[in-house]
Amino acid sequence: MNFSVAQVITMQDELIAIWHMAPDAALSLGDKIGQLIGDQHRANFDLWHTEDEARTPGATDAQIADVKRRIDTTNQKRNDLSEQIDAFLLEVLAEHGLPAENAPLNSESPGLMIDRLSILALKIYHTREESERTDAPNGHVERNVARLMILEDQRADLALCLDALWKETMAGTRRFKLYRQLKMYNDPSLNPAIYTKRV
Repeated sequence: MNFSVAQVITMQDELIAIWHMAPDAALSLGDKIGQLIGDQHRANFDLWHTEDEARTPGATDAQIADVKRRIDTTNQKRNDLSEQIDAFLLEVLAEHGLPAENAPLNSESPGLMIDRLSILALKIYHTREESERTDAPNGHVERNVARLMILEDQRADLALCLDALWKETMAGTRRFKLYRQLKMYNDPSLNPAIYTKRV
């Protein structure tokens, strides 16, 4: 399987730009892994902007409660999709007898690293916006240019790590596992704030 981290980053950047212009744009993202990565990125995009709503000055308690429920739902989707990315990659690898079961275990899976790349892409997009503001107070542009350089550097490092993990996994010298997030807050049978308050 040809898995390109550079293509993942390019796609994430392009999707952010598209969704800011056309929030409801329905996109076909090619093969299954592309669709999963795109859907996971969309969950992060929605989460970013939903969380902004909770910080709006003057938001009522009812509005914040509604936002909190949407955040929980979207965050669950985001985590589920990260797991689906890993599950799909492991299915593909299994066809080649990989990952090698005795190879050293990586502490982080590709799905979780792709999630981190998605969040970095959003930070980079919005930091770049702030670095280009013409109505910003003194020092704002310079501060955000400096922040942008840090974010770009962090993303480049993470991309190298993900690329190395995939290549080493394909070579049989490293492996990763599917780590279930096992979130409890959305499950009525596991969250005491829900099951102890049932009428």
